[in-house]
Amino acid sequence: MHPQPEQAAERRRDIRSRFGVPGIIVLSLMIGTCSRMPGSFEQVRLQGVLKVVTRNSPLAYYEGAAGPEGPEFELAMGFARRLGVRLELRFAASGADALEEIRHNRAHVAAAGIIATEAHRAEFLFGPVYQRIDQHIVYRVQDPLPRTAQDLVGKRILVMRGSYDAAALRRLAAEWPQLRYTEVEGRDQMDLLAAVAAGEADVTVADSTEFSLGRHFHPELRPAFKLAESESIAWALAPQGADLLPQVERYFRELESIGRLAEILERHRRSLVRYDRVDAASFVASVRERLPQYRPYFEEAAAESGIDWRLLAAIGYQESRWDVDAVSPTGVRGLMMLTAETARRVGVRDRADARDSILGGARYLRLIRETIPERIGEPDRTWLALAAYNVGFGHLEDARVLAERRGRNPDAWDDVRETLPLLAQERWYTQTRRGYARGWEPVGFVRNVQTYAELLNWLVAGETGSAARGEEVP
Repeated sequence: MHPQPEQAAERRRDIRSRFGVPGIIVLSLMIGTCSRMPGSFEQVRLQGVLKVVTRNSPLAYYEGAAGPEGPEFELAMGFARRLGVRLELRFAASGADALEEIRHNRAHVAAAGIIATEAHRAEFLFGPVYQRIDQHIVYRVQDPLPRTAQDLVGKRILVMRGSYDAAALRRLAAEWPQLRYTEVEGRDQMDLLAAVAAGEADVTVADSTEFSLGRHFHPELRPAFKLAESESIAWALAPQGADLLPQVERYFRELESIGRLAEILERHRRSLVRYDRVDAASFVASVRERLPQYRPYFEEAAAESGIDWRLLAAIGYQESRWDVDAVSPTGVRGLMMLTAETARRVGVRDRADARDSILGGARYLRLIRETIPERIGEPDRTWLALAAYNVGFGHLEDARVLAERRGRNPDAWDDVRETLPLLAQERWYTQTRRGYARGWEPVGFVRNVQTYAELLNWLVAGETGSAARGEEVP
């Protein structure tokens, strides 16, 4: 039985408003199948597009210096390739908003670090649980270690109002009626970790990802014990995604069977750990053993770019330990660790060629330095350029905007250095144009490059020639 023209028009309007897919395609399918709404997999095949909703988060998606990163992004890209379709990303402000996107069929999959609670499972389909995140009681290492729930009685406990952490404490308080805790609004998890570090609270609750981030800012914090059962992370699909669910299940089974899933999760977990520190002894040994073969290229690059060769050599050591075969998981490669796009931009044909890589790295740093406002003098100009070399110019600009909003000087490296780590805190990165970044990394990168350049300056200070007169770097 076919609908009348006016009925078809009404359905077309309803489809466009409710489902967000090309109305004419779905309408023709409904007319041809007695008004049956096609399933998600059928839509994916017809349109050649997998629509995934995600969110800006270290658990999901973010813009790295080499392009899009994040475990959910990487998994979604792999799934789209497996289906032989194009990936189209939508962005939601929260996991709850991501679920609304699939509820209204504006996306086929919600890959946004969704916690598969019983309440969520009653409304949505879920793929396999692929990650579990623990909730930990967090305290200061100088305070007594709380070992059990009983040890929390009498403690000043802060949690965010309406959070999973508060729900877990509520269940615990049912067993220990004397346990008291305070739910706060208008503060994020990083604020609560900072309150514990400052002694304003005795403990808080944080999941394993939040704690990993918090340790960058508050190394005196430690996990005490696991508060509740692990939270289960999985992809969510709308009820009409029943035909897509077997494809999702098969995809995750294949990834797990070859160890690829564990490798992706572990690599992104490592990205949250503390930035590496200077190893002076290894550096001095490398100066003697490895630098001589590359020094002529660094000096050639210095002559071309006007940047001190020792600073360029320090960047190369920090990036790759002067290893021409170095490759990162995101495809950055070579002695100066250039992305494919950056290499094309600065005329590098072979990133694995030492000379090409060094000349390209110098050109890229010079390009960044020239992009920074002319009013900024040295050495701030160079330190800001180095930070952008590591984290990307866009994220550097976000940090400078935040610095100005906080009443700091956006042109001074000391103030921007203090602000960059805030790009890893949700209350701050949600205010920026480009969102989350591992903001502690450029701070560590600049610090290490400065140290290696100073060491190199000292090591070659006794040489003669214009390249090693002992002038200040940069």
